[in-house]
Amino acid sequence: MSAQERIVTIFGGSRCDEGCAEYEEARSVGRLLAEAGFTICTGGYLGVMEAASRGARERGGRVLGIVMNQFKAEPNRYLTDKVATPHFYERLQHLITRSVGFIAVRGGMGTVTELSLVWNKLQTGVIGPRPLVLLGACWPPVVEAWRQNLSVSERDMAWLDFAATPEDAVRLIIDKSKGVQL
Repeated sequence: MSAQERIVTIFGGSRCDEGCAEYEEARSVGRLLAEAGFTICTGGYLGVMEAASRGARERGGRVLGIVMNQFKAEPNRYLTDKVATPHFYERLQHLITRSVGFIAVRGGMGTVTELSLVWNKLQTGVIGPRPLVLLGACWPPVVEAWRQNLSVSERDMAWLDFAATPEDAVRLIIDKSKGVQL
């Protein structure tokens, strides 16, 4: 990784295939980020991770997969580089600390865990300010349920950006990641 490299991490579910909405969204995000000169980083396996990786590779982009030694599954074939980690927490640390911004696509509890950890690190100042973009119609009702049922303030909400389309998500990343220092 060079000092000039700008990495964006994409979070999302592993249980979707080509043709489903989140796969196609992630593939578009990967393409658009590569075209904008970003390296993309994912958890390295299937579903959204594969789609984002595939989209970036289709545009000649660099794709970093943060994989876990505990998983027996093979990483997706679109990675250009991979980092193997011994456990989940170290994997999450790599996904977070290398990146100037984050995009979360619809997923399951793993995606919620990743999103929550990034959000908490932003709120507490453990990492410096950087964009956290929630892509898709699934996120507003989820976050609103958290606001209504948990202790989530307006200040907490200010860390989140919502995007309806891959183009909107990437535009937010481009605009808000300028000047982010790792």
